[in-house]
Amino acid sequence: MENMTLAYYAAGVGFVALLFALFTMSQVLKESMGTPKMKQLSEAIQEGAMAYMNRQYRTLIPFTLAIFVILWAAQYFVQTGEGSHLPVGPASAISFLVGALCSAIAGYIGMNSTTKSNARTAEAARSHGLGKALQVSFRAGVVMGLAVAGLGLLGVSVLFIIFQSPLIINSFAFGASVIAFFARVGGGIFTKAADVGADLVGKVEAGIPEDDPRNPATIADNVGDNVGDTAGMGADLFESYAATTIAAMLIGNTLFGFAGVIFPLLLGAVGIIAAILGTFTVRTEEGGNPQAALNIGLWTTNILTLIGTYFLARFIFPVDGIAQPTGGGGVAFEGVSFGIFMAVAAGLIVNVAVGYLTEYYTANNKPPVLRIAEASKSGPATNVIHGLAVGMESVFIPMLTFAAAIYFAFWAVLSNAPEGMAVLWSIYGIAMAAMGMLSTAGYIVAMDSFGPVADNAGGIAEMAELPPEVREKTDKLDAVGNTTAAIAKGFAIGSAALTALALFSAYVDGVKHNPNMTEGLAATGGNFIVNVTDPMVLVGVFIGGAVPFLVAARTMRAVGDAAFSMVDEVRRQFREIPGIMEGTGKPDYARCVDIATRSAISKMIFPGVIAVGIPPLVGFGLGAMALAGFLTGLTTVGVLLALFLANAGGAWDNAKKYIEAGAMGGKKIDGKPNPIHQAAVIGDTVGDPCKDTSGPAMNPLIKVAGTISLILGPLLLRL
Repeated sequence: MENMTLAYYAAGVGFVALLFALFTMSQVLKESMGTPKMKQLSEAIQEGAMAYMNRQYRTLIPFTLAIFVILWAAQYFVQTGEGSHLPVGPASAISFLVGALCSAIAGYIGMNSTTKSNARTAEAARSHGLGKALQVSFRAGVVMGLAVAGLGLLGVSVLFIIFQSPLIINSFAFGASVIAFFARVGGGIFTKAADVGADLVGKVEAGIPEDDPRNPATIADNVGDNVGDTAGMGADLFESYAATTIAAMLIGNTLFGFAGVIFPLLLGAVGIIAAILGTFTVRTEEGGNPQAALNIGLWTTNILTLIGTYFLARFIFPVDGIAQPTGGGGVAFEGVSFGIFMAVAAGLIVNVAVGYLTEYYTANNKPPVLRIAEASKSGPATNVIHGLAVGMESVFIPMLTFAAAIYFAFWAVLSNAPEGMAVLWSIYGIAMAAMGMLSTAGYIVAMDSFGPVADNAGGIAEMAELPPEVREKTDKLDAVGNTTAAIAKGFAIGSAALTALALFSAYVDGVKHNPNMTEGLAATGGNFIVNVTDPMVLVGVFIGGAVPFLVAARTMRAVGDAAFSMVDEVRRQFREIPGIMEGTGKPDYARCVDIATRSAISKMIFPGVIAVGIPPLVGFGLGAMALAGFLTGLTTVGVLLALFLANAGGAWDNAKKYIEAGAMGGKKIDGKPNPIHQAAVIGDTVGDPCKDTSGPAMNPLIKVAGTISLILGPLLLRL
C-alpha cells in the first residue's frame, strides 16, 4: 500500500485541530472579564507572560540559526557513500527550523489562551457558579492541547508530503526538542523564583495570604504559572509527540515500507479526533466534582482512540497484505494488525496507570501526603525527610509499569510476527506503545493547561477582593488543577521513557544503515549490537547517567539564586514603600517580573548547551557504541530522577495545602502563625524547584539527546 493521499488526511486532521482550537478560543473571549480591577490584573499577568516569552525566543534565535546553518553546511563535510541519504543538508535544516517554529507558535497560542481566560474564569465563578467556571477554564486548556497536537501532526505530515522521507525530516523533532528544553528550563526557573520569593517573604515572614495584592511578587507568581505549566509543558509534550511519531516512521519505513510510515501519522489523527470528541463530555453542575468531569473526558478520549486504532490497524495492515520494507523483499502482514493494536492499547493503559499512581503519591487525601503533613508536627526537618522518602518510593511501581508496557508491546507483536522478523517487528510494537500514549496528548495538555487558569483565577479573585465564596469555587478548581498537573507530569515522564526507547531503536537502525560503517559492521554480521560488557558502552553509560544530575543541580541552583534576588526585592519593597502593608502603598509588580525574567533567561543557557553539546562530543569523540551507552544511561537515570523529583515536590505541595484547608490547626492558631503550617511551607518551598524546574527538565533532556542522536547515527564514522 502506497497512497500519499493518506498523508494528506493526517495533515487535514492536524489543520482541523487548529481550527477547533481557534473556534474554542473565540468562545472563551466572548465571556466577561468582570470588574475593571479584574481586567487590569489579568492584563498585567498577560503583559508579563508575553514579555517573558518574547525575550526568551529572542534569546533563542541566534542559537537556533546556528544549528540551522550547521545542519545545512554539514553536507559538505560528511563523507557519504554513493547514493546515500543522510539527515543533513537543506531539507534537514528546513525541517529543524519548522520544528522549532511550530513549538514556539504552540507556546504563543497556549499563553494567549490561558492569560486571557483567568479573569473570565473568576467572573464565571462569581456570576454563574462552578460549572461555568470549569467550562471557561477547561476551554482555555483545550486551545493549548489541540494547538500542540495539531501543529505536531500538521508539521510532520506536511514535511513528509514534501520530502517523502522520514530520515530527512527527523530534524523536525530535534528543532522541537531544543525549543522545549529551553522553554521547560526557563519557564521552571521563572515560576519557582517568583513562587519561592512570594512564599518565603509573604507567607512565612509577613504572614499574609498567598495572593495578597500587598505582596510585590504575586503578579510574577501568577505569570510563572503560565510560562511554566502552559508554555513549558506544552513544548515538552509537543516534542514528545513529534519525536515519537518520527521515530515510529523511521522504524516502520525499514520494516514495512509506506504502511509502517503512514500508520503513526494516521494514529495521531485518530487521537486528535478522539480528544476533540472527549472535550464535549467535560461538564459539571454546581456542587459537582470537576475531577470526575475531567476523568470522564479522559476515559472517553482513550476508549475512542482504542476503537479507532483497531479499525485503522486492520486497514493499514490487512491480513492478505504484503510488507515492502526499504531493504527489499516482501513479508505478509498476517497477524501484525492485532499485535500493533495491542501495543497501542498498552500505551493507553500506561496513560491511566501513571495517572492513578501519580494521584496516589501526590493527592492530599492519600496516605503518602498525609504522612508528610503528620511529620510537619515535629518541624521542617522531618517534613523534608518524609517528602524525600515519598519521592523515592514513588519511583518503583511506575518503573515497573513502564517495564510491563514495554514487555507487553514487545510480546504482542512478537507473537504474531513471521519467522526471522520477530525481534524487528517487536521493536515497531514498542514504538506503537509510545504512539498510543502520545496519541491522546491533545486532551492531556488540555487538562494540564486548565490548572494555571484556575490558579490565576483564584489569585485575581483574591487581589480584586471578590466575595469569599468566589475564591472557594476557584480553589476547588485549583485543587483539581494541582492533581491534573501532577498527572500531566507523570504522563510527560512516561512519554519520555517510551519515546526514548523508540528513539534509541531508530538510532540503532540509522547506524545499521550508515554507509560509512559497512566495514565495521561486517564483523558483527551486519548488525549493530550494543553489548554492555563493551568498555566503550560502559563509558557512555556512566557519562549519560551523570548528565541528568548535572542538569538538575544547575537548574536547582538557578532557582535558588533567582529566588534569593526575588526575596531580597520583596523585602526591600516591604521596607521602603510607605504604607504597603496597610494597603495604601502600591507594590512594584513589574520589578519582580523583570527579576524573574532576567534570571530565567540568563540561567537557562548552560543547561541547554550541556543538553545539545554532549551527545555530539560523545558520538564523534568516542563512537557509535559509546553514544548508544550514553543514551542508555541518560534515559534510565533521567526517568528515575524525573519521577523522584516530580512526585516528591507534588507531595510536599499538597501536604501544605492539606494543612491550609484546616487540618492540624490550619494557617493560624489563636491568631498566631501555626508552626505546623510553617514547617509545611518550608517543605513546599524545597519541593517547588523539584517538581516544576529540575524534574520537568529531565523529559526534554532525554529527548534532545535522542533526537540529536537520530541525526548523528548515520553520520558517525566509526563504531
